[in-house]
Amino acid sequence: MVSWSVVLPLLLAGALMVFEDWVCIPSCEVVPSNHPEDFSVEDSKELKVMMVANLLLLGSEAGYMNLYFRDSYMAKFFRKSFERLKPDMLVVLGDVSAKGSELTSHKWFSVLQQFQRMVGPFLSLPLHIVLGDRDVGVCSKVSENLISRISSSLPGLDSAGCGAFEVSNISFFSLNSVALLCGNNGLRFGVEKAIERESTDMQTHMVDTNGVTNDSNRFHVQENFGSFEGRENALSSGSGPVLLLHFPLHQTTNSSCADVSSLKRSLSPLDRLSFKTLYNQDHAGMGPYELGPYELLQALPQNATEYIFHALKPKIVFSAHTHRFCDHTHRDGTREVTVPAMNWNARGDPGFIVASFGRNKAVTISQCSLARESHSEFRILTVFLAVGSVTSRNAGSQKRLRGSSPHCASQELG
Repeated sequence: MVSWSVVLPLLLAGALMVFEDWVCIPSCEVVPSNHPEDFSVEDSKELKVMMVANLLLLGSEAGYMNLYFRDSYMAKFFRKSFERLKPDMLVVLGDVSAKGSELTSHKWFSVLQQFQRMVGPFLSLPLHIVLGDRDVGVCSKVSENLISRISSSLPGLDSAGCGAFEVSNISFFSLNSVALLCGNNGLRFGVEKAIERESTDMQTHMVDTNGVTNDSNRFHVQENFGSFEGRENALSSGSGPVLLLHFPLHQTTNSSCADVSSLKRSLSPLDRLSFKTLYNQDHAGMGPYELGPYELLQALPQNATEYIFHALKPKIVFSAHTHRFCDHTHRDGTREVTVPAMNWNARGDPGFIVASFGRNKAVTISQCSLARESHSEFRILTVFLAVGSVTSRNAGSQKRLRGSSPHCASQELG
């Protein structure tokens, strides 16, 4: 008869493999849209972009739990997502690092190495990373040299932390939204120059297409955000690029995305504690991470938001920072999707989105969620139980053998 001490570990190992495979598979569902043109277009010309945010990596400062547990599972999530969703591109909407603005060049490089190990097969796809507030810090401490140093290590960013690129005939514009919270300094003006270049390029393309021009369409970065309102822009709403930025745009107070009570309801008990801690004046630490330099409800001011809408006429906006998913339509009809945090310390149920760009301006958004950390902890508990069971049974068998040895010896002597 086969001993349970041999069979049980095998059964536990098999069950563990099945459970681990299941728990690493993301769960996705299509988000209903109020935009009639947004319908799923399943054809070979569709561009499928996976968007994540707030990875909050620690690099060489990562502890045991992060290196051998959370990072391992997150790498499996990325691999499973790559295999099942088959995306064409990966976008990270800021906060790759938990405290990138405080890191030396060597430690920042360790964060990038950790990121590369985590995303694995996605490195073979087009990749774009947006700057977040944890990456660059607050205006009082950030410098143009810091932005330039960090941007130079990330694909497609200029010295101001912005970038414009095109994939499968879809135009994207990446904005350093942290700089737009700063005052009248060179860093903010550098971002405004990038916005002006993009606006000029769009209108030049319109001139080439339609054969018309209008000098009043140009924007001058020496002016304040509020000075553009009298200017005309011949571009129609939604005709611009896909806008990528870390901070959400300004929303009206009656928006569910900007509602504090709505945010609290969406958080787990642990997240609510973190949210409550966030608004303490001393800004105490949250778990193993220090709270970021800006509140979770921080957004770009209204004048900066209106400036962006008027200059860029974005097709759709993707933002992050709040740690939760939100789908909002602005007053001019522009859709903004906020991507949830993909980190267990930021929220109990990390997630991401998949944006599918089809023909006829169709954009389909799928919201995806990962397993809660409690499910992953079950794996560790199962391993300990399996090891403990085998150890105790082996110890019991050795004890019985030691107890029977004198009896056997007396029989031989007799």
